[in-house]
This record gives sequence, C-alpha cells and structure tokens, in this order.
Amino acid sequence: MSDQIAIDGGSVKLLAVMGSPLSVVNSARVSMGRMSDELSEDDWRLIGYLWKHKHTSPFRHMTFQFHIKAPVFVLRQWMKHQVGCAWNEISGRYVQFDHEAWEPSEWRQGSASVKQGSAGPLEDDAALSAQLIYQRAIEQAFKSYEELLSIGVAKEQARTVLPLSLMSECYWSCSLHALIHFLSLRLDGHAQAEIRSYASAVRDSVWGIEGMSRLLAMTL
Repeated sequence: MSDQIAIDGGSVKLLAVMGSPLSVVNSARVSMGRMSDELSEDDWRLIGYLWKHKHTSPFRHMTFQFHIKAPVFVLRQWMKHQVGCAWNEISGRYVQFDHEAWEPSEWRQGSASVKQGSAGPLEDDAALSAQLIYQRAIEQAFKSYEELLSIGVAKEQARTVLPLSLMSECYWSCSLHALIHFLSLRLDGHAQAEIRSYASAVRDSVWGIEGMSRLLAMTL
C-alpha cells in the first residue's frame, strides 16, 4: 500500500485503507438521504464543519491498517490509544526474541518540569558514559534471557528480564477519527521525541492518499 518508512531500527508500513474522505461526507449526508460521487468544495466545507463542531462519527467510516516495528516503550505509549483502534502484537510467550534493541541517537538531559520529560542533549562526556552504561545493561539483559532459556525456563517467563528497548512488532488498525486523535497528541512538542518520530512516519504514510493531505491540514 505504501513504502515502509524506517525509524531508528524500527519501521511503519501502511498495509491497507478502507474508505476515503468521501466516506466521511457520505456517512454524514445519509441522514438527509443524499450522497456524493466525488468531493466538491461544499463537501470539504462539510468536513470542516463536522470536525469543528465535534460531529465525529462520520470520521470513523474510513479505516487504516499498519504494520509497526518499534521498541516496547514506544508501543506502550502508543497502545494507550484504544478507542477506534485494534492491536495485535508478537508474543514472547511463543516466539524467542532476537537480540534486537532500540539504540538512542542521542542522550537527553532530564527536565526540571514534570510536564516535559527531556531538556537538551547531554554533554559529550556524559553522553558517552550513558551509552556505555546502556550497552552494558542491554547485553546483560539478553545474556540473562538466553541463560534462562538454556536451563529450560519457559519463554513466557524468561522474557521478563528483557528491556523496554526491545524491538517488537504489531498490527495497528484504526479509524480516521482515531488516527487524527493520535497524530494531534503524538506530534505535539510535549510528546516524547521517539514516539513523535513514529507519529511523523504515520502521517507521511497516509499523506499521499487522495484528499488526506487536505483533510489532515483541516483537522490537525
């Protein structure tokens, strides 16, 4: 459906789309016994009116399916989006995980504000120390995982030592309404930088669908 977009060892790929912005219009107009065959300027004004006045049910008649590869800590934030969404993730109960973990492109300082998790980047020496500590912890986690498996521990228990930076995979299906809600929150500057990168990839993957660039410009 679209090219796979790579992000820091992970990826986003749009697999399927059902409906279009025209689905929004016809879902709204059916109450008056009317429908359109193609989008007119009146239809676009209707879309704007519906969104502005929070008449959101017509926005649930267009849906998307994505394949996502991302670190667990990103997915746990993403999976808070449940309304209008469906999730299915690879299971460490059945699959033995590869030694694949997310690697930060930079280390950031903690922020004094509880509303913002990060300040600017760490100084070079501190960033190097952070990277060494991180790599040591990741290596030990995967080593412990393999040792538990080697003595016969079930995968469903051995996985509990794996880090939040473990790369995982899932399918995410969502309505247009849910997609807009996700993008409005996760593209915001207060969102964690890593999930903002994925939100940008989601937006880019649907941007080329006919009418979507205009619709997102109206609603975000």
